[in-house]
Amino acid sequence: MNGGGSRAARFLLDLYVALFLAYMFAPLLVMSLAAFNDYPYPSVTQWGGFTLRWFPALLQDERLLRGLAHSLVIAAGVVAISLPLGLAGALVLQQLRGRAAGFLYAVMVSPILTPGIILGISTLIFWRELGVPAGKFTATLAQSSFIASYAMLMFLARLQRFDPTLEEAAYDLGASAFLFFRRILLPFLAPTAATAAVIAFLQSFENYNTTVFSIGGDWTLVTEIGSRFRFGLSPVINVVGVLFVLATVVFASLWVWLSERRRAVR
Repeated sequence: MNGGGSRAARFLLDLYVALFLAYMFAPLLVMSLAAFNDYPYPSVTQWGGFTLRWFPALLQDERLLRGLAHSLVIAAGVVAISLPLGLAGALVLQQLRGRAAGFLYAVMVSPILTPGIILGISTLIFWRELGVPAGKFTATLAQSSFIASYAMLMFLARLQRFDPTLEEAAYDLGASAFLFFRRILLPFLAPTAATAAVIAFLQSFENYNTTVFSIGGDWTLVTEIGSRFRFGLSPVINVVGVLFVLATVVFASLWVWLSERRRAVR
């Protein structure tokens, strides 16, 4: 009886996992198939024959390519701004205690809870009053205003595991605050910094709400794709999705391989 119940529970668990994976990956499969469909609109129900013509068509789409370049530039700027801000906020919160820490924590986390349209418009208005036109610069600052909070939370979680006796020992041995930060604290935070940089980059790259209200006449890959929904998409968009899926698989596989290699060396 127990064996039958265990098999039934195992079957239900396997069924749930299968349905979950199908729910997650079926849209990617449909999107990928549409990239090879000769039909002029993204579709798999109306099959026009197998083709690869949408892949070279992507290289001829100047706005998408320029949008990709803009996205990469903005994402790099967001990483460069968000990590120092997030680290500074985490270090300040780590030192504070009591109500001041709680209030400051709420202030620093509040951008995450603020709608993207508010962040984008407020950034646009603020810098316009200072004579700065809307563009990639304002989009970078608007995104950094909330992505820095994610970086701060990651650094703060890492700092909770830091042994404070290391700091005391460093000062007892004559180390300055800068030397302690550079030789002890920064190496300790390096893995979190790398992870935060990747997350900040991806959050910036895929962001739409904040970007579309702060970038003015410029555009990113995501905002360009969003604007084309009004006029009808072509399978070139599906090609973009296929390339990003392949890039994700390649980088994830490389990351796993390097992690296993480091474990083997140790």
